[in-house]
Amino acid sequence: MTLLQAAVPHPSPIFSQRVMLGQHNVPSWDRYEAAMRDIFERRYYTNQGPLARRFEERLQDFLVVRHVVCVTNVTIGLMMAIEALGVHGRVLVPGVSNTAARHALAWCGAEPVFCDVDPVSGHLSVAGAQAAHDDQIKALLGANLWGDASAAPMLTAFAAARGMPVLFDSAHSLGCEIAGRRVGTFGQIEVLGFGEGDILNAAGGACVTTDDDELAARLRNIRSSYGAGRPVPVVKTSNGRMSEAQAALGLLSLDDFAVNRKRNRILFDAYLSQLRGVAGIRVVEPHGAAVSNHQSLVCAVDERVFGLSRDRLIDRLSADNIEARAVDVAQDIDGLARPLPTTGHIAASWLMLPIGAHVDVAMVATVCEIIGTASLQADGASV
Repeated sequence: MTLLQAAVPHPSPIFSQRVMLGQHNVPSWDRYEAAMRDIFERRYYTNQGPLARRFEERLQDFLVVRHVVCVTNVTIGLMMAIEALGVHGRVLVPGVSNTAARHALAWCGAEPVFCDVDPVSGHLSVAGAQAAHDDQIKALLGANLWGDASAAPMLTAFAAARGMPVLFDSAHSLGCEIAGRRVGTFGQIEVLGFGEGDILNAAGGACVTTDDDELAARLRNIRSSYGAGRPVPVVKTSNGRMSEAQAALGLLSLDDFAVNRKRNRILFDAYLSQLRGVAGIRVVEPHGAAVSNHQSLVCAVDERVFGLSRDRLIDRLSADNIEARAVDVAQDIDGLARPLPTTGHIAASWLMLPIGAHVDVAMVATVCEIIGTASLQADGASV
């Protein structure tokens, strides 16, 4: 008799503590304490300090990119990127994308034109961009999501052929690779995230990457009124400086990157193996990235086969203290001038499951068993 068979109907959750989404990668206390003591002894807390500069240099080597500009968060990084490129007017954006990208466009006075996405990967394809493109489009803002990647080389070529700048919101995809190149090296500019939910944790920080010297100079002068490096005229500044505390945590997390990615792969493979036999559930595997960081576990739910809707499954998991949520998509897609049927389907049927530092293989097995049991119960079968 399994844990779930003994517990159905169970008066209390299977997990006594909430199993949370997100990576939650933090260094050991002694390493963190030493880094913080160093900052306080130096009494240099922000404004392109020595740790922030070191973090940028290490990321440049890690990503194999000419310039990395560290900033306080992803939204600020995207705002800076859009401003540095001088993007205004209508911008192509995938319907499945991060809220931060849409907020950044709004702050910069740009209008998102949403494109439908690939039904298997959930990422923007050239066909999706082509269908939404018109002569008024000024730029393309792509997205690399969930530890996977879009068809970035082809999207970059598509934009270049039309004279449009292209940037990528790659908040989820540090360390992922496309055809031997790391995400962060495509388009004119990319933004990568270092939040608690990301594989690299720099306390909500982010970075903007580019191989263009002029764009890098603009970014460094937009980042704060103090500027950094070669002075160039800019219209706006952002107060987007990364603190020394963020950089210290980021450096420690970068040291741990390989270990954390290996752990994610083990957990991802455990989900993939155990959910493969659950009818109506499909794990969304990396599609565009030849190498993934596996920082997210996304599933597609076919309600007709599984027996429960995505939202009812989320409620079922929540009852056992397992956090799950819908993937992020454009709001009010039903009211858009151009229909986005695949985006709408994903909005109603895809969810994220816990994977990261607070999850182990045994927990994955229990989560998968709960999902399988939910399907059996939906069919009215005995457990």
